[in-house]
Amino acid sequence: MSQSREYRKGPVTLRGRKVPTSTTDQRLLDNAGPNDWVHTDPWRVLRIQAEFVEGFGTLSELGPAVSVFGSARTGPGHPTYELAEVVGRLLVEAGYAVITGGGPGTMEAANKGASQAGGTSVGLGIELPFEAGLNEHVNLGINFRYFFARKTMFVKYAQGFIVLPGGFGTLDELFEAITLVQTGKVTRFPIVLMGTDFWAPLLDWLRATLLEHGTIAGADLDLVHLTDDPAEAVAFVRRARA
Repeated sequence: MSQSREYRKGPVTLRGRKVPTSTTDQRLLDNAGPNDWVHTDPWRVLRIQAEFVEGFGTLSELGPAVSVFGSARTGPGHPTYELAEVVGRLLVEAGYAVITGGGPGTMEAANKGASQAGGTSVGLGIELPFEAGLNEHVNLGINFRYFFARKTMFVKYAQGFIVLPGGFGTLDELFEAITLVQTGKVTRFPIVLMGTDFWAPLLDWLRATLLEHGTIAGADLDLVHLTDDPAEAVAFVRRARA
């Protein structure tokens, strides 16, 4: 009995009818044929890899930094916008770069405070149908296609989170950070909530519902620090990382 032909395609072994009729190089250099391959999952993997490589390469020498989160809908003149400006400035004065999502509202305000204080103002943008790119106060920006690649950068290159009032996106980043700390995936990672009136009802619900039902431990509630004072927020981050 003749042995079936064996074809090796990188780490993959193919035999019999699975053996292709052309080589990878042939298909690469052949311009004919459909172009729908750019929308396939293997190609997406390369795009995802490229986003991680670009993010790691750009931010690896950033130095100490803090990620600041908050609503994109809070405009200039709003108390939270002004608070975020102060937070951005104080972080720079304390020796930190400021990382935000690069959008408008609270993100813009934190970037503005950091930039005007002469610091590094980072914006990690995301491709969305309703946002118009990075705000003008970002002096180091990266745009991402994929949320999970962007989220990795927020945590990997930050010494902590300062979270101002926001919506679903802000809550998403907050609870992901809490989960990473709770499960030990990151250590010594301070999380500050700014805005007692805004965040206290959420913390009360966590105590009255999650803790009461035994779905979290009492110590889990100590993973966040609540304050209205931007100087206290920055000092808490510094103490936690000392």
